[in-house]
Amino acid sequence: MWLILMDSKQLFSIIFLGLFFSCQQDDHFVTKRIEGYALGTTYSISFNAENLEETFVEHKVDSLFTVLNQSLSTYIPTSDISKINRGDSLLVVDDHFVTVYKQATEIWNTTEGFFDPTVGALVNAYGFGPGKKLNTLSTQQLDSILQFTGWDKTKLNTNNTILKTHPKLYFDFNALAKGYAVDVLANYLRHLKVTSFLVEIGGEIVAQGKSLKSNSFWKVAIDDPQQGEDRTFIQIITLENEALATSGNYRKFSINETTGEQWVHSINPKTGKAIPSNVLSVSVLAENCMKADAYATALMVMPLQQAKVLIEKQPSLEAYWILSDSLGRVKEVFSSGFLKEN
Repeated sequence: MWLILMDSKQLFSIIFLGLFFSCQQDDHFVTKRIEGYALGTTYSISFNAENLEETFVEHKVDSLFTVLNQSLSTYIPTSDISKINRGDSLLVVDDHFVTVYKQATEIWNTTEGFFDPTVGALVNAYGFGPGKKLNTLSTQQLDSILQFTGWDKTKLNTNNTILKTHPKLYFDFNALAKGYAVDVLANYLRHLKVTSFLVEIGGEIVAQGKSLKSNSFWKVAIDDPQQGEDRTFIQIITLENEALATSGNYRKFSINETTGEQWVHSINPKTGKAIPSNVLSVSVLAENCMKADAYATALMVMPLQQAKVLIEKQPSLEAYWILSDSLGRVKEVFSSGFLKEN
């Protein structure tokens, strides 16, 4: 994610989502599970299939991660996105890059620029990317970085090369790449005719079908930000053949000494500034995880009322906000259809 979260001393980049799985068996099927580490985080896949072995799926999953990293990872110097960031204007990008680029363009438009993957230069400047951190970030330096920040300064050419109107413009697809990877893995399972599965990468999820033992849809749980030593959940969400992504910060925040409010700070791609916000977390339900991932990021930065209006205009989206009120208490806000689904 390019979401930047800050307490009073330093910046943090964090996504946190608690999960539990309905992993049971009946007379004919066993819910199988593979898990590992990829894309800088953990992943797990639970699926119901009688004649499909975990090792077969795991081998293919590893191959898919390799392909996605080669296309989209800013942490791999030889990846396509890294080459483009260094100024390669002749590179023909693959279908994965094209798909993510087009989705980013759509969401940049619908969010009026609050979602912008060219904010990567700012992420680097604040010290949360693979690039060089600036020890200080003056107004002059910030203005300079904004000269090469903005999705409207990019173009996907008809031959699938990328045009940048400023050579220093820096792509960072981390705000939707994990969600897209979840979609790719889910589509692979569908290709194998698997009808019941849950795919999760770093808290971004796609679920399909039902737990065969309980005959109910897959469920996930979101951690209570005010939990103590014992883990507790604030919401249990049923996923009915849909995707869920959560962006937020439950652990790191600053306290307003006057009001007692809890604040996190997020980079506003329009101004480049780390703005204070009482939005601790946003969860988005969507038909695919790439879209849910991107919108969850944008809604952390967008003013709450504007964000609520946006979601109500999108029939395929539902959202759930966790806020901190003026007394430091947690407040929950739901879009009109979120509670109806769960």
